[in-house]
Amino acid sequence: MNNYDAIVVGSGISGGWAAKELCELGLKTLVLERGRNVVHLKDYPTANMRSWEFPHRGQMPRSFADENPLITQAAGFGEDTAHFFIKDKDHPYVQDKPFEWIRGYQVGGKSLIWGRACPRWSSNEFIAPARDGYGIEWPITYDEIAPWYSHVEIFSGICGNKDGIEAMPDGEYLPPFEFNCPEKELKRRIEAKYKGRYYIQGRWAQLTEAKEIHLKQGRGKCQARDLCMRGCPFGGYFSSVSSTLPWAQNTGNLTIRPFSVVHSIIYDERKGKAVGVKVIDANTKKEEDYYARVIFMNASALNTNLILLNSTSTRFPNGFGNDNGLLGKYVCFQNYRGSVGGDIEGFRDKYYYGRRTTECMMPNFRNLGKNDMDFVGTYMAFSGCYRERGGEPQGPGIGAGYKTSMSEPGGWGMYMYMQGETVPKESNHVSLSKDKKDQWGIPLLVTNVGYDDNDEKLLKDFLTQSSEMLDSCGVKNIRQYDNHWAPGRDIHEMGGCRMGKDPKTSLLNGHNQFHQCKNVFVTDGACMTSTANQSPSILYMALTARAVHHAAEEMRKGNL
Repeated sequence: MNNYDAIVVGSGISGGWAAKELCELGLKTLVLERGRNVVHLKDYPTANMRSWEFPHRGQMPRSFADENPLITQAAGFGEDTAHFFIKDKDHPYVQDKPFEWIRGYQVGGKSLIWGRACPRWSSNEFIAPARDGYGIEWPITYDEIAPWYSHVEIFSGICGNKDGIEAMPDGEYLPPFEFNCPEKELKRRIEAKYKGRYYIQGRWAQLTEAKEIHLKQGRGKCQARDLCMRGCPFGGYFSSVSSTLPWAQNTGNLTIRPFSVVHSIIYDERKGKAVGVKVIDANTKKEEDYYARVIFMNASALNTNLILLNSTSTRFPNGFGNDNGLLGKYVCFQNYRGSVGGDIEGFRDKYYYGRRTTECMMPNFRNLGKNDMDFVGTYMAFSGCYRERGGEPQGPGIGAGYKTSMSEPGGWGMYMYMQGETVPKESNHVSLSKDKKDQWGIPLLVTNVGYDDNDEKLLKDFLTQSSEMLDSCGVKNIRQYDNHWAPGRDIHEMGGCRMGKDPKTSLLNGHNQFHQCKNVFVTDGACMTSTANQSPSILYMALTARAVHHAAEEMRKGNL
């Protein structure tokens, strides 16, 4: 009853892709999810509610915020989406340094509440860490992963324009969302004045056009409601719940077990390989073992690290596959601290239609091909222009005059914020608490992750360059911000079980297999060798699909 060809731990973006690919290849697959079940359409309770239908018009009451100071800081969190996020008190962890661990425990994981930006990495991101001395060599190249980018882009549905930019290669894109009028002018002025800098339409997991492959998934065109994180009844954005998991289910090869807290991987000393996982039922606390020929770890970066560190045996006394002592180390994230904003004159006779679900992008223009700055790594930016609400106020902030003024559009504004690469460091690590456990008896995760001088230099350069660019484009009243966010709020934590060529300096090989145990694969954020500047989720999808096909071929040959 408990034997399968493959086990996938986690049902989010990478776990959903692992399930889809494994099931399509004919492998009986068990997906283990620690949270509740979520079914497309059925379990989106707020999807079509108006703001006035919520008790607090979408805001959370102060009492809830006081009880949940971490999760209420998450992007997109509110009264309309709270059901897809955890509560702080239910899932504690230990912060040796401030780290805001944002989680969503349900079938679909954070794929229901992600930002959906899907730019590709360029060759530079795979080469730069080793070339510039701030990381180890990636065991794969852009050319090796490029076909798998295409594979997942076509199925998921990514909109964007083919811009021919070295720092952000083109993909298999649906038509982009259009620029609004001030954005078109910003693009014209920036690209005219700055060689090698580009202002482009966002590359996003939104169906601007539903192709046959998307209609077969039961998904339709994005309606530009910008209510994505509530769960989309149209399937207009990609999530595991609307796309990969139903597709896998239709093969007849998928079993999903919610409320399954994975305790550890079971290692067979005699066979010299992993044979299954130990699960604790989230509700009954009953332990049960499940067995498979291959195991895919897709629990999200830090939970995958936690499970691996807790998977001890005679062969691996310090955590699964951890012969070199590096498991849980070299954890990194992306730097979102810097932003700028300003006012745009003119365009008072222009407006836009709908609520666009994407943002504009500015691909990286620093340290391309060589390190020529006083910092290592790169950054990109997200941006957009918008109209304020309300003309010139008429009288006090109450009454008919005020209501009339608020019914008119105001002036135009714009924003730009950074997404910066951080340096993988051994000192940035996670570990298991020696004396604190969760409600299932599993040691709490301890986070010890922080910024460094390189992050400060990169932040300073972004603030300086973005302000200069906007000033040269005629933006007025430019304002700079450093939000001083703790790491983690970016929700792009990575590493701890990194890929590499050398077993002495990495845990995984170029196919995401453990060097020391080839039938266990890690293809979520934990596998990352470095962070780059681009949003990572589409790369997790590509790495997962590639690793599954390698696993299936090795199984066919009898090697796994």
